[in-house]
Amino acid sequence: MVQTQFWNKERELMTREELEKIQLKELKTLVDYCYKNQKFYHDRMKKSGVSPDDIHSLEDISKIPPTLKTDLRDNYPFGLVCVPMSEIVRIHASSGTTGKPTVVSYTRHDLDAWTEVMARTVACAGMTSNDVVQNAYGYGLFTGGLGFHYGAEKIGATVIPVSGGNTQRQIMLMQDFKSTFLTCTPSYSLYIVEYAQKMDVDVSKLHLKVGMFGAEPWSDNLRKKIEDVLNIDAIDIYGLSELCGPGVSVECPEKDGLHVWEDHFLVEVLDPKTHEVLSPGEKGVLAFTTLTKTGQPLLRYVTNDISTITHEKCNCGRYHARMKKIMGRADDMLIVKGINVFPSAIEHVLMQIPGVSGHYQIILDREIVDSLKVKVELTPETFSDKMGELEKFKQEIENSLYNVLQIHSRVELVSPETIPRSEGKAKRVIDIRKEEAI
Repeated sequence: MVQTQFWNKERELMTREELEKIQLKELKTLVDYCYKNQKFYHDRMKKSGVSPDDIHSLEDISKIPPTLKTDLRDNYPFGLVCVPMSEIVRIHASSGTTGKPTVVSYTRHDLDAWTEVMARTVACAGMTSNDVVQNAYGYGLFTGGLGFHYGAEKIGATVIPVSGGNTQRQIMLMQDFKSTFLTCTPSYSLYIVEYAQKMDVDVSKLHLKVGMFGAEPWSDNLRKKIEDVLNIDAIDIYGLSELCGPGVSVECPEKDGLHVWEDHFLVEVLDPKTHEVLSPGEKGVLAFTTLTKTGQPLLRYVTNDISTITHEKCNCGRYHARMKKIMGRADDMLIVKGINVFPSAIEHVLMQIPGVSGHYQIILDREIVDSLKVKVELTPETFSDKMGELEKFKQEIENSLYNVLQIHSRVELVSPETIPRSEGKAKRVIDIRKEEAI
């Protein structure tokens, strides 16, 4: 296992008391800043009867109404910016899967702060100036590529800005440049392995030692599969374009939760329906306040990502709050025959079954009632033309899924390389019910 490194040891090893003192100071400054410089927040706080003078403790943040993704869309493109546009030096945007993209604007100060938290993030995963980083996240409006680029460069690592795609070239560069860190989506890492096998490249002879994966949900069982086939440590990272991009939180090599950089982000866990604050350890949706952003700060932004938070000290020495691996999304939750189903739960089951590749699709349909079908791609070693063997394997998977989901699903076994690959986020769920409703 690689050893965690520290980029800003003074900040990263602060005690809870020291952290919360800084957080309160930053929170008071931020609320006053938003009230005076942002019409949206000024009007919302005034309507709720809240003013900056009402913030005396960290708990007082609950007096401020949460910010939702719809608020960002309603204020598209620059309605939430707090500074003149002449001070905005960068614009990023989400993919905009439900209409116009979610736009995020950065000042020079914001980019410097983002670079700082990304330097901590890559160092936390064990990266040093001796590493060669194959950065296969996309560059452009998506924040992933540039976030890792500047963070890795900040600590002095050698960065290969290869971006996503062109997998054959990726593998050639890994071999020739002796890449030690791979940054991309977890599903793309498996695609790289498949492609390498087609090229007769022995991935065990690559120099990779750590992969930093995010941008899509992935289970611990998928982690194990990636670690086994690439012989690396697979580290989870978390971030949102709305907050800064990657760099909000990251696992250390202990892999016991993702450290939130709390001197930059105040995290809460809220009830998914009422948005009431939950106690530490309770499961709910994460909400973040961007304590140090100046261009487009957010107060209590509800992510809809479901997790829990602990403030206990980690074995690595950090007291920064740790969030558990994302368990699903409140808005991506599937309701099938009245039962809540998270795609991550399906992945968790599939990745425990030998012979199943890392690729699958969940298909929701409605004839008279809802139906759930899971396309499961087999590995070349498991695929067989003997119908009896395949039918038995199919039954085993269906039973395993039922034991966890408590709902019957139809499993369709497909041959290797049947399910479409993605060089970015994998499309895991196809909801035909929604297509019929449009």
